Amino acid sequence: MKKTIIISALAIASLGLSSCDDFLNENRFPLDKQTDNPSYWNNEANVQKQCDYLYLNFAGYASSEFYFATRSDNNASGTGGGFVDWINTNVPSASASWSAPYEVIRQCNYIITKVPGSTLTESQKGKYIGIARLIRAQQYYWLVRAYGDVQYTDEVIDPANEEALMSPRVDRDVVMDKVYDDLDFACKNIGNGSKTTWSSDLAYAMTAEICLYEGTYCKYRTLADNGKAPDEARANKFLGYAATAAKAVMDKNYSLNSTYIGNYNSVSLENNPEMIFYKEYKIALLTHSQINYIVQTTMIAGMSKDAFDSYLFKDGLPLSKTSCNKNDAGFVKKGIIDGVGATAIIGDELYIGDLLAERDQRLYQTIDTCLGYGSTPTPQKPDAGMTWARVGSARLFSSSGYLTRKFDNPEDIDWQYRQSGNYTCAPQYWLSYVYCMYAEAKAELGTLTDEDLDISINKLYARAELPKQTVASLSSINDTANDMGVSSLIWEIRRCRRCELMFDRDFRYWDLVRWHQLDKLDNVKNPDIRLGANIKNGNAPYAYMSGDYMLATPNNNRIYDARQYLYPVPQNQINLTFGAVTQNPLWK
Repeated sequence: MKKTIIISALAIASLGLSSCDDFLNENRFPLDKQTDNPSYWNNEANVQKQCDYLYLNFAGYASSEFYFATRSDNNASGTGGGFVDWINTNVPSASASWSAPYEVIRQCNYIITKVPGSTLTESQKGKYIGIARLIRAQQYYWLVRAYGDVQYTDEVIDPANEEALMSPRVDRDVVMDKVYDDLDFACKNIGNGSKTTWSSDLAYAMTAEICLYEGTYCKYRTLADNGKAPDEARANKFLGYAATAAKAVMDKNYSLNSTYIGNYNSVSLENNPEMIFYKEYKIALLTHSQINYIVQTTMIAGMSKDAFDSYLFKDGLPLSKTSCNKNDAGFVKKGIIDGVGATAIIGDELYIGDLLAERDQRLYQTIDTCLGYGSTPTPQKPDAGMTWARVGSARLFSSSGYLTRKFDNPEDIDWQYRQSGNYTCAPQYWLSYVYCMYAEAKAELGTLTDEDLDISINKLYARAELPKQTVASLSSINDTANDMGVSSLIWEIRRCRRCELMFDRDFRYWDLVRWHQLDKLDNVKNPDIRLGANIKNGNAPYAYMSGDYMLATPNNNRIYDARQYLYPVPQNQINLTFGAVTQNPLWK
């Protein structure tokens, strides 16, 4: 098959340049004379340096995808007025979602084509080529996930090769087959590493993630919305790849961390037995501002009622089936003391701690025990023993009333100084995530057993203080909230994933894409995604209400749009290729 790509033309589209030569003659990685010299690649330190640049593709907490993912039914938009619309409402002239991955792919292809001719050992060559192929797979996955058919190459394109530069897109299934080939090579060749460096364990975890996406996407896609009909055989093939890759990680020496919140609010994850790969931050050296999204004096995006209600009760049953106390209205708790001086009374709070005690303990470790709106006190502050106290006198509030504590830094005392310079480490791939992928792949294949649950989901349930489940028990719950047209078993597996990964990266949005469930982001059809907490017992007014519940975003709606299953191709990209690259049909 003819190899195709358009690196320079798409970069021109984003930079506003006028010719291929202008862009390619710039001194960009790795086209300078030094790295083009064969002797350069004979030095392992140089090759390692080139691979180290690829770490930048793991954004960690530098990305707003942790917590602040507004394309979700987990967060009620925190803008104080408008409901956050789709990311694409018109065809853009240019987009980094298209251009940026191709720049990384060119970096990867340079390593892949230069290392084989070096004097490195075969083992060293396999490791570094494997790293480059792993990231190339990641970038093509991101492109296909967003755009469907994309341009493809596994070579560094000569800028004089106009035929390659102006070539059309390749069928997305063909590209994803090549993505799997890259992943398979990476798993077999990278080898051992630490939790902050490249390893085959990381490659297996990424393989599980990408193949689960591909398997479920091919199972649930439609010709009308996705441009391709469902393909059961293809779906099962990739679901099998996902289950196998996940099991390869599960068979290694990893185990769950003792606490759920410890994966997210720790200043070091080095000794966390659950971590496969994480991004390390160090005080005063490499920091982030993740806390800025959850600790502000302006309105922040709070958890939606829809997300709150997705958590099971302590009897292991959902809201529609439980015999536990279903009350969701907090009560006024008086005499809250200042956690700094431990003497001053700073006010009352609308307390929901008793409500959280009735539910999955992941919820308790994700949101605060008081509601944040109007004149409520500041959020809770953990100490080493998970005891919580108030800090400071400022008042915080969220769009839904629910305040997030999942990403707090336990070493910081005053929240007012945590808006930047934070140094908690960011999980990228970890065991509980792998457990969710394994269980879902097996459930979608129809091969999930009680033994599979015991080595995956039931471990997560135990940590969340929920009862053990069997395939039969999950299959018989039949939650009336199941609006996805799937079995009770798959619905419950998806619920566990949602709760385990609440506010993590941008998982929820892409889950809805691959399950063909983007209509769940339509707030007219699903009003609970912009509702917040029940504050009927509160003593502070709130401007927007729906009955007893806070209304997070009253001014506009987000309506389901089937075009959103694929991004629009940037118009400049179409223009630069003289129409060889075409627009996705629903965006024409």
